Amino acid sequence: MRKIGLLFITIFCLLACKNNSSRISLEGEIKGLTNDTLYLYGTDALYDRIDTIYAEKGKFSYNLNIDSTVIDTLTTAVLLINGHVEYPVFLDKGNQITIKGNIDDLSYLDINGNEPNTSLSLFMKEQRGLGSASDKMMQEKAETFIRQHNSSLASVYLLDKYFVQTPQPDYIKIKEITEAMTGALLDRPYIENISDYIDQLEKVTVGKSAPYFSLPNEKGEKLSRSAERFRNRYLLLNFWASWCDPQPEANAELKRLNKEYKKNKNFAMLGISLDIDREAWETAIKKDTLSWDQVCDFTGLSSETAKQYAILTLPTNILLSPTGKILARDIQGEALTGKLKELLKTEEKKTGKSIR
Repeated sequence: MRKIGLLFITIFCLLACKNNSSRISLEGEIKGLTNDTLYLYGTDALYDRIDTIYAEKGKFSYNLNIDSTVIDTLTTAVLLINGHVEYPVFLDKGNQITIKGNIDDLSYLDINGNEPNTSLSLFMKEQRGLGSASDKMMQEKAETFIRQHNSSLASVYLLDKYFVQTPQPDYIKIKEITEAMTGALLDRPYIENISDYIDQLEKVTVGKSAPYFSLPNEKGEKLSRSAERFRNRYLLLNFWASWCDPQPEANAELKRLNKEYKKNKNFAMLGISLDIDREAWETAIKKDTLSWDQVCDFTGLSSETAKQYAILTLPTNILLSPTGKILARDIQGEALTGKLKELLKTEEKKTGKSIR
């Protein structure tokens, strides 16, 4: 499954326009797009709606009549292109937004109409010229931009892209960069969410005790990390959802581990789904043959368990010790395989029994 960022996702609602409105116009051309449908949707409570934009021969024009009691300041939206490419667009009442791009390179769009759109476009153009820059270099470039534009909404986007949406976010660095932002940005809903996330993440880092939870399986039985079947075992928690795009190798790895260690008395696996639809959840379990224990309370992104464990992306693996300590976060691939072999080999030496 591909990594899906949760912190930048909201539930979108259609809002009726009222008479007290301020127009925002969008004019654009994406060469090679031909005829297509674009979607513009909000990413915070300040702009909680979705708009459908029709392109003809790559060109599109659209007017947003925004209720000024709903949006009276700059806010962030996302332009969805080709059904899967997302690009940030910053909006304010009265703006005339222009968008230019090419279907062959949707990683870069030239967007203008206000300061954050223009400054982010310049940043992205500069990075485009760097070619395949390392993650470290991109973080350095993004941090420099954020500190130089500490009142720009573009900085919030770059903070999310290069620091929050990473396999292992450095929450100390995120907090440091966030504190360099101005008060206006610090009051944004997204920054508040980041601050809440960091506060919770500090409680569930490696070495901390895993939070308690009790969630129902397919039969309605409540399972917790201290359930009899998990007691005195290393426990791999796999947070996932059926609405994530499938990535066969991710499930293949989990299925291989389950097959290899399912008879091992020192190890167990538990899938924790963030689904909201029971049928979709059960279908995914059967289709992907996820034969280890699975639980779900169908609260989706509002899952208290996901919040307790500071889950930022899907899928996410968290490895717990037999005593309920967090041994690893966001662990997968060779790192996960090696860690399990090391831990279970140690247990084998203690008991004199094979790890299989």
